[in-house]
Amino acid sequence: MSNTPLETKIKSVIRELPDYPKKGVNFKDITPILADPDLCREIVESIVERYKDNPPEAILAIESRGFTFGALLAEHFHIPLVMARKAGKLPPDTISEEFDLEYGSAIVEVHTHAFKPGQKVMIHDDLLATGGTANATAKLVERLDAKVHSFTFLIQLDFLPGESVLQHYGGDIHSLVHYDN
Repeated sequence: MSNTPLETKIKSVIRELPDYPKKGVNFKDITPILADPDLCREIVESIVERYKDNPPEAILAIESRGFTFGALLAEHFHIPLVMARKAGKLPPDTISEEFDLEYGSAIVEVHTHAFKPGQKVMIHDDLLATGGTANATAKLVERLDAKVHSFTFLIQLDFLPGESVLQHYGGDIHSLVHYDN
């Protein structure tokens, strides 16, 4: 897959931290992107342009690095922003979904009144790896009788199964940057 000019620009500012937060992990640090307001604007405009003919009706941003661009996208589309948070971080009433991590499990929650029935929801996070978190949030969308419109990510690790885990939802899966290793 050849890099787009935007992908090349994003990759040039992402910091890669080998063996962080643990040995064997090559962490992708997006904070330098946030220091560049022009690049942030270009990222948001790229995603908005992709979905201008079929826009979502709500953004579900995944804690915590999905919040920044999730909020910017919601503002650009002029639609509600919903936060998917770790268990116990949202006030009542919430529904939750447990999912597996490499070692153990985690729980993600949203408010029970987060979506209207049939509402088209874009799920946004900074990174798609195994797909566990995005899959759990998509299950919450469906449990609240809304529809998964799309998944958007800044980064996708193509050597992990995230995309295949999410394909059965039928929504578009769009990542701006791809890493093969």
